[in-house]
Amino acid sequence: MDTEDTYDARGTRAHAVPRPAGPPPPPAAPPRPAHAPAATRPAVVQWLNAPRRPAPPGVFRHGHVPPPRLRPDRVPDRALLSGALISLLSGVLLWTLLWNGYIPYWRVPMKLVTPPEWWRAGVMGGPATMDAVEATIVYRALIAALLIYGFGRLGNWPELLRRFVGSRPQPSRAAAAALLAGLTQLLTWKGTLPVVEPVFVLTPESWLQGGGDHYRAAVVVYGLYTLIVAALLWPFARLGDWPGLLRTLRRGEPRRAGPPPGPPAPGRADWPELREAGRPEAAERLAGELAAGRMNDVDCVRVHHAWTAARTDPARLASFTDTVLRHGAASWAHPSGERDLPTRTATHDLLTGQVRIGRSADHARNPYERRGSGVALDPAVLGTSLLAVGPPGAGKTHRLIRPVTESLALQALARRCSVVAVCAAGTPLGPDDAYDVVVKPGDGTSLHDLDLYGGATDPDEAAAFLAEGLVGDLPGVDTRRAATALAQLLGPHHAAHGRFPAVPELYELLSGTPSVLAGLRRRLDEDGHHAMLRELEARLRQSGSASDPCPALADRVALLDRPAFADFFAVGPTARPFSLRSVQHHPLRVRIDLPERAHTEASRLLARLILAQFTAMATARTDRSLFTCLVLDDATGTLTADTVRGIQRLRSANAGAVLALRTVDDVPEGLHIALLGAAGCHMAFSGVTTWDGRRFAEAWGTEWVETREVAHHAVFADQPLTRAVHALRRLVTGQAVTRDAVTVRKVERERWSASELAREVPADHAVLSLTTVGGEHVPPLLVDLRG
Repeated sequence: MDTEDTYDARGTRAHAVPRPAGPPPPPAAPPRPAHAPAATRPAVVQWLNAPRRPAPPGVFRHGHVPPPRLRPDRVPDRALLSGALISLLSGVLLWTLLWNGYIPYWRVPMKLVTPPEWWRAGVMGGPATMDAVEATIVYRALIAALLIYGFGRLGNWPELLRRFVGSRPQPSRAAAAALLAGLTQLLTWKGTLPVVEPVFVLTPESWLQGGGDHYRAAVVVYGLYTLIVAALLWPFARLGDWPGLLRTLRRGEPRRAGPPPGPPAPGRADWPELREAGRPEAAERLAGELAAGRMNDVDCVRVHHAWTAARTDPARLASFTDTVLRHGAASWAHPSGERDLPTRTATHDLLTGQVRIGRSADHARNPYERRGSGVALDPAVLGTSLLAVGPPGAGKTHRLIRPVTESLALQALARRCSVVAVCAAGTPLGPDDAYDVVVKPGDGTSLHDLDLYGGATDPDEAAAFLAEGLVGDLPGVDTRRAATALAQLLGPHHAAHGRFPAVPELYELLSGTPSVLAGLRRRLDEDGHHAMLRELEARLRQSGSASDPCPALADRVALLDRPAFADFFAVGPTARPFSLRSVQHHPLRVRIDLPERAHTEASRLLARLILAQFTAMATARTDRSLFTCLVLDDATGTLTADTVRGIQRLRSANAGAVLALRTVDDVPEGLHIALLGAAGCHMAFSGVTTWDGRRFAEAWGTEWVETREVAHHAVFADQPLTRAVHALRRLVTGQAVTRDAVTVRKVERERWSASELAREVPADHAVLSLTTVGGEHVPPLLVDLRG
């Protein structure tokens, strides 16, 4: 049973990333081994030294091996075998007819270049002298050589030998070549192939006689036999690489003497960049930590990230070396002190920042070079934002949201990014101790609160957040007018009390309770806040009009003014709510669990508010060295015109968003095109509707493909014999005799049509298109999420 590492022992998975290893307890002294043990290296060293070849975006580079180049002119194996067999049979038939004298006039070319007295009278006359007999033997051998060459080229015999013999692994390659060599020798010495007799005919008679010396004649004869055998074996020796096999066998034998093998080539585990920069002591300390197993992949990436930042400033190099020498693998540890997650469920490569989510299916729609390769996501593609659409049960949370959140959390421990995951309470996105901050609105056990105002101190900024979160999804309410109305209340309250109003106070203000407004007016007048008093008076004059947004705002605030949220959204100097402003400059891991089952509308309101705060703060920050990502497990009801524009601006702010939807119709229809344009990466899971598929098909565009059209035309015979043959064929096969007319042309076709997305995507699969921050595009790929 595949438990996906939930209950498995650590380190038993085939592609498991090395875990942190602390100092083990002192074991008992083991018995002395009989021989020196083989040198073993920790798994993290092997992971760090593993090659990572350059690859297109979305390819999991760790362990990636590019497929062999596809030859467009490659003949299929079946066609190659049938063509070689037909050419062989044709050549044998022609040679048999020639050998048995069924082909007339075959001696005419030879008679034209030889003396006439060699031949009997007449065109069909045979040899009359021994010279003519010998010439016939040589001439027949030349014809045989021409037949072998011609029919070999016709049947593509060299390609057949390379594909089925030369490409086989040893020793089967050498054995197959030896079998062909033995068959050739047998046919040669039985006289089927004319090789031996022409050689002796062309050899001078004096050599064969040896000048009357029988020993010399024997040496010449057996020497010729040896040359013939060697000449026939030489091409098969090259085909089977017999010298290479012999060298391999010799290297495999134990050597009695010789120098020991040299040390392995230095890799990343030896920290060559530190040695080149003149910091060998730091490199030795880190290499020792790796060899001792006290350093994991998160530590390696974190130290490498610190080195990348330090080498740009020579003044920080000494501080870098001092920190490494004092703390070793724990240098620049995460503020939480954690160096790994409690559990991992996905395959990660933190050196490239990738998380593997599946493999490219072996499907005709996928490019040949991508079939079978691992599919991965990293900040380079998440920086353009990802929109995933699929029905419930399609695997969005299990196969996409959790691996991405887990990868971002690991990179946060390496001080490379910050992540905010928003999901419904109970969604399996990892245990609470895998996060620095866990906010659970409506749950009394929550250790953290949520700041509705996003840590803002400017009333206008706080009003913009609130207006987007409260009424951004209402088509009849102008968000800008709602933000103005909120600012006219938040500003005076902040001036009078030094803080923004709590949820009950905000509800009273929006509802226009006379006693609350009168008290606020009186306090502003007493404190001399005349500008804010004018703001409040302007709000009072606009209240009650047909376009007043306050009633709608009050109705939405009432969703949060419930007993379940009584202990949340606190304000004032004693309150310490969590603000999304904290993730701008700190590598935090944040999870916000929304009470979607009990308070659906309130949960959507909060998710919309969080998205609005995130897009505004991520694009407004000045230090963008830290990648920041928001992951929404369910973005239903959270997307508005302003937030979609904010998502589009994340690309240039080193930030991104991952949005999961059950259907595109969960977004207002007027935002469908804008949303697909704002998100650079799109993912359609199995089971999407044709309406959703049409949107994706439009976003992915078309491509030029080559099509073949075959038309069957009836064949009409004029000759009686031909008509009889056609009638017999129609009687046997039951079909009329037709001729195929093939038309090849290029047409423009959708990459994936709506019906194909809805009907042809298998279960546990998805169609994924990617765009990097640098502008590279990956066409839609069919991804097997189980691989």
